[in-house]
Amino acid sequence: MDRQKKILIFGGAWVSAMLLTWFLYARTVAPQEERKAPVAVAVRDLPPGVLLRTSDLKLVNYPERILPKGAIRQVKDATGRVNLAPVYANEPLLASKLSAPTSLEGFASMIPAGYRAVSVQITDASGVAGLIQPNSQVDVLFTRTGNLAEASTSTILQDVRVISTGRLLPAGQTADPRAPKSPTVTLVLRPEDAQKLELAKNQGRISLSLRNPLDTSQTADAGPVTADALDPGLTERLELAKRNARMSNRPFDEVKEPPKKKEQEKPPRVIVDVYRGDKHVQELFR
Repeated sequence: MDRQKKILIFGGAWVSAMLLTWFLYARTVAPQEERKAPVAVAVRDLPPGVLLRTSDLKLVNYPERILPKGAIRQVKDATGRVNLAPVYANEPLLASKLSAPTSLEGFASMIPAGYRAVSVQITDASGVAGLIQPNSQVDVLFTRTGNLAEASTSTILQDVRVISTGRLLPAGQTADPRAPKSPTVTLVLRPEDAQKLELAKNQGRISLSLRNPLDTSQTADAGPVTADALDPGLTERLELAKRNARMSNRPFDEVKEPPKKKEQEKPPRVIVDVYRGDKHVQELFR
């Protein structure tokens, strides 16, 4: 073999080795350029119940391998919809966390179809000292006020979801510190339960009891708790007093325990000593 052929064979082998080395380096050592896709994200932190506008959103390229399922790819697909959960800045928007396309603003779009939102006023005592938060599950207790014979407490609603606490203010607006405080809790109810709650609000006092969100059990209706639970036999004694009041034609409040009969005073007695000779006799005169 002449010298020229040897040089050509050596050169071909060298080029092949270089190509193989480059291929292995490109596949194993060199950084891989990831495929990316545009995703709609929030420009700033957004609380739930905000009607999304173009100024609230922007497009960011996200690696396709970590792209969440159901991510919104275009800003126009999220515009005019309401976020049902808090969204943080640069967080991809998911279709499952947005309401259906709507022009309604606020929490109205968070109410499921066939349900209604009703607010009740609470205090620290009736609202479990501030432990109730949005998405909490509560029972609604109704206390009928009145005298001991009429007072009672019953559970009228069970496993109810809280949609919000306090008063929702428009974006950028702060509460007036001089305004009177009136803590409220907004519940999501079926229409018939909303009517029941509204009637209870006008007939007595409403309080809430917080329950474990994993506890979805329903307690059987055992009837209202009356004053007999605090003082056994109280209702029977009150009913007896009412019957006595009707028989005496006097109001129930005026009925008092009948006074004890005084013992009849005995008339004074007179004792007269009578002497007949040596005999002595005492005569009793009434």
